[in-house]
Amino acid sequence: MERTLSRRAASDAISDQGWRYLLGALRTSVPVGSMVQATEVAARVVAACGSDADRRLRADIRPDRVVLTLQPLDQPALTACDIDLAHRLSAALRNVGLRTEPEIGTGVPRSVQIVEIAVDALDIAAIRPFWKAVLGYTDEAGADGPKDPIVDPVGQGPAMWFQQMDQPRQDRNRIHLDICVPHDEAPRRIEAALTAGGRLVSASHAPAFWVFADIEGNEACVTTWQGRDDS
Repeated sequence: MERTLSRRAASDAISDQGWRYLLGALRTSVPVGSMVQATEVAARVVAACGSDADRRLRADIRPDRVVLTLQPLDQPALTACDIDLAHRLSAALRNVGLRTEPEIGTGVPRSVQIVEIAVDALDIAAIRPFWKAVLGYTDEAGADGPKDPIVDPVGQGPAMWFQQMDQPRQDRNRIHLDICVPHDEAPRRIEAALTAGGRLVSASHAPAFWVFADIEGNEACVTTWQGRDDS
């Protein structure tokens, strides 16, 4: 297995290329003008990736953008190969007048992001098989334990992870969304959530995550890679 990179090392290595580190993946967006151009972008980045495309690259093709994700499919962390590929893809697109960008502060509806569903549970091992079966999900690469997250095998739906509870809780929801945003997008997203009527429940773990609630108490977290550990 290749040597894995720390969160900070991965983020620092690609931020100036318009990529952002999100939950063990590198993600960027390529603005385009049509579906035809989007498919041309996809073909170009696949060619630039070469033999690594099938194992590391995903492309979400839309008429106005192509969202690119680099993440090893057989291990849970990034390596120097992913960093090299990010630089290679950005260079290949610059050569044809296109750019890779995180879409922060550009007037588009939102930045690149990854959404997760979090389920609070007293017995994670007991409920995990149900969610895996009902969603048609599978184990995350390199994480197949009875309490580990589960993921959409075709990469369309949000990952689901399980948060250990130590006692029953009846006064709040037990399923919430985690919205992982670029670290430099977090202040903008926080301000938007508060302006839209949300309230800050806790910032005690910031900048790893901030907990918000709507006016009825339903919670969501804005998360980043920062502040989780030294890596």
